[in-house]
Amino acid sequence: MSIVMTGGGTGGHLAIIKAVKEHLKEEELIYIGSTKGQDQAWFAEDSDFAKTYFLESRGVVNQGLLGKIGSLWKIFTSALKVRKILKSHQASVVFSVGGFSAAPAALAAKLSGIPLVIHEQNAALGSLNRLLKPYADLFISSYLEESPVKAYPIKEVFFENARIRKEVKTVIFLGGSQGAKGINDLALSLAPILKERGIRIIHQAGERNIDEVSAAYGKLGIEAEVFGFTTKLAEYMKAADFAVARSGASTLWELSATALPTLFIPYPHAASDHQYYNAKFLVEQKLAWLMRENEIDKEKVLSLLDTDLEAKSRGLMESVEKEGSRKIAQLLTQI
Repeated sequence: MSIVMTGGGTGGHLAIIKAVKEHLKEEELIYIGSTKGQDQAWFAEDSDFAKTYFLESRGVVNQGLLGKIGSLWKIFTSALKVRKILKSHQASVVFSVGGFSAAPAALAAKLSGIPLVIHEQNAALGSLNRLLKPYADLFISSYLEESPVKAYPIKEVFFENARIRKEVKTVIFLGGSQGAKGINDLALSLAPILKERGIRIIHQAGERNIDEVSAAYGKLGIEAEVFGFTTKLAEYMKAADFAVARSGASTLWELSATALPTLFIPYPHAASDHQYYNAKFLVEQKLAWLMRENEIDKEKVLSLLDTDLEAKSRGLMESVEKEGSRKIAQLLTQI
């Protein structure tokens, strides 16, 4: 018997699989993804999987009529192939994290009568997960009260790094590895004032923007730690006392687990505006702040540095559940 893991296309989806599989060392794991997106880069050489399959599939949304028909046909033909794969590996469950990569295996699971467990990362459901939710044997989401697991699957190090913040000595700006112009511009506009207040700056400017942003800090006579992609994100979050960040699911929950008070500025073009709704979930619990990119107000941002950070920090520490990865892995072995 084996556990089949599927879905991806983007790092946000794939990070869930990576986190959960760390708790399934005794199980035979199979990965089924797509030749498109980041699936192969993440898992083609991953020895945790007994076997990996990458099929031709592509998204259905944001395409014309002919494109949609072509995508649906690829999903259907791939699903027929996956049925044979599931049978050959005696799959006991299919764990899907959504994204177009997941469609063939999720469909094949239902056609084969194999339990389907879905994890939704965002507060606004992805297109495929929304479609398959009524047919899932278990549907996991940190934003739904009825979810069998509320804890988001992130690495334990973020919880280990949690601490209560009371004053701002370091600010971190997180635009993701690709960067975010709105956050970059805000950081540079705030930098002289932060310097006057003796506040250190850590800035994820994006791989393509490192030289430009570093040069801009240099002209201002400000020393800032500027980077694009990093494996030290947990350390940077631990060092910070206040964050300005995008609100992709993984980033949002990593910041929350670290108990780091955060102003979220969602990516304005995210599908279904899911980054806005991710942040709104925390804001409604008075655990974060939220500002649209086209409504960025430098003075308002500065005023947040003088608010009751301890209340936000303590609230996050008390409300964010731990061990999401382990709990999901346990469910997959028991279903």
